[in-house]
Amino acid sequence: MKASKSIIWTLREAPNDAVIASHQLMMRSGMIRKLGNGLYAYMPLGYRSLMKVQKIIREELDKAGLLEIKPTVIQPGDLWRESGRWDKMSGEMLTAQNRQGQDMVVSPTAEEAFTALVREGISSYKQLPFTLYQINTKYRDEIRPRYGVMRGREFTMMDAYSFDKDQADLDASYDNVAAAYHRIFKRMGLKTISVKADTGSMGGSGSEEFMVESPVGDDTLLLCPNCSYAANVEKAACQREVPLNNEGKAQVKTDLPVEEVATPNVFSIEDMEKFFNAKSTTFLKALIYKVYNCGIDLSKNDFYKNAEKVTEGGVTYIPETYFCVLIRGDLDVNETKLAAVLKASGAELANEEDVLKYSGAPHGFVGPIGIKIPVLADDSTIDMHDCIAGSGKEGFHIKHVEPGRDFTPFMTADVRTCKEGDKCPDCGGSFYMKKGNELGHIFKLGTKYTKSMNVTYLDMSGKPVTPLMGCYGIGVDRTLASIIEGHHDDKGIQWPMSVAPYQVSIVPIQYKGQMQEVADKLYDELTKAGVEVFLDDRNERPGVKFADSELIGFPVRIVVGDKNLPNVEVKVRTAENAELVPVDEAAKKVADFVKAEMDKLNA
Repeated sequence: MKASKSIIWTLREAPNDAVIASHQLMMRSGMIRKLGNGLYAYMPLGYRSLMKVQKIIREELDKAGLLEIKPTVIQPGDLWRESGRWDKMSGEMLTAQNRQGQDMVVSPTAEEAFTALVREGISSYKQLPFTLYQINTKYRDEIRPRYGVMRGREFTMMDAYSFDKDQADLDASYDNVAAAYHRIFKRMGLKTISVKADTGSMGGSGSEEFMVESPVGDDTLLLCPNCSYAANVEKAACQREVPLNNEGKAQVKTDLPVEEVATPNVFSIEDMEKFFNAKSTTFLKALIYKVYNCGIDLSKNDFYKNAEKVTEGGVTYIPETYFCVLIRGDLDVNETKLAAVLKASGAELANEEDVLKYSGAPHGFVGPIGIKIPVLADDSTIDMHDCIAGSGKEGFHIKHVEPGRDFTPFMTADVRTCKEGDKCPDCGGSFYMKKGNELGHIFKLGTKYTKSMNVTYLDMSGKPVTPLMGCYGIGVDRTLASIIEGHHDDKGIQWPMSVAPYQVSIVPIQYKGQMQEVADKLYDELTKAGVEVFLDDRNERPGVKFADSELIGFPVRIVVGDKNLPNVEVKVRTAENAELVPVDEAAKKVADFVKAEMDKLNA
């Protein structure tokens, strides 16, 4: 491609809203242009790299035996009602009605669509297992789109869905896609970390994220230096410590009765530590949470046993509930874990009005004794004794509280936020923390969608059976942006050879005379050798051409200038110095380098 036939719209400065490297460099290099908040268009150079990312994904998935299809971006809303997600995901979905008044959804994800398509064709166990995938446009109505294409509202996604006879088939499908993911990201020059993750609104189990380390990552990862344990902080588990008393020893049961203590102006854990001259590990922290679409059975709790329930897509839930969550005073509640334990679509701290309504006291004085809403105790409270807690009355706390004697939780579960320094549940090593960006996510969905949407096949005995599903996704735009995050310097992008818009740029100091003849000769020779070449034939100053070449990030630059002929200057983008090479040898030398780099990535 010649520059005169293409578009180079580079910017000297990045827009004010571009705060991370990939967003800044994609805008400055002219790879993308902003149409609206969270909406970006790919320009010619950027689109070539995007297509290369898609090509690598497609090649590896095809090699792994997956089958590509092309579903519609617009989906009938009735499918989402079947699955039970019409209300649960309503905040993220862009919906509209067609002229017949039918609700339609601009696809934020495709579990419903794929399940419906398979339902129409599957009939026998002989057809299973298989995995279908698409690379298609999605839209999610992000509250705060940011970081350019890293978190936009419209984006390109690869999502795949396996349909399996049994757990052994599902495990094999899952492992097959996971192996393909490792090959995909390696070919793009990305080093990924595989971590345990929350399944979120997709549901299911066996969830694993493929993360890339990034100082501006949206996710926090906890990793063990002594074993392979790695998890997103939303999912991470850790060993339960023995809670200590004021003397630094294990807490012991007390026979003393609960004693009320006036505590005016004592609200926070820090206030309590000073007032009681006690360690935070002796406090039972009680927080009131508002929970959306709780799916656990609450019939044994008097407060909710007659609550109005909703059944949608075979899933029964209570749209709005409140829980008193207990946790050791030095720990924090993980709201993602809490929602997962309660099979809910979300959980958040209740407002002050609701805290008073459901607990009888403001936050800071909420207590577990006598409260009517269900109490969920974190696992950290299991070994606690002789505790200090809120009394359920403003201005008062209580001490000598014995869990099990003075109150019984409705349920106990792991809802704590693990942190750096906590102990690995597998080997006891101390966690360290990294920031990361999610590129891919895989789930074992089980029968979550096939059951709610009535998908069955006939097994060998002729009985109807519900197939199992797996779900596998890669954010194509996020992957492209993450490549830039990991491959750039202060001058611009440093593309890996496999995803660069063009592998080589030829920059004649002036595109005329002998310099033009040599530039054209090299262009033709490299093109015939299968190398993708960009010839900058613009009537621009050399400094502008050099700056644009480095900003755009072509892996190799060949400079053709009068002063060096019959040699040309060959500069690898990541190398410190250039090399003078005879014109007659330059094309072969560069083509061999390009091939060697591609071989490394594809090995």
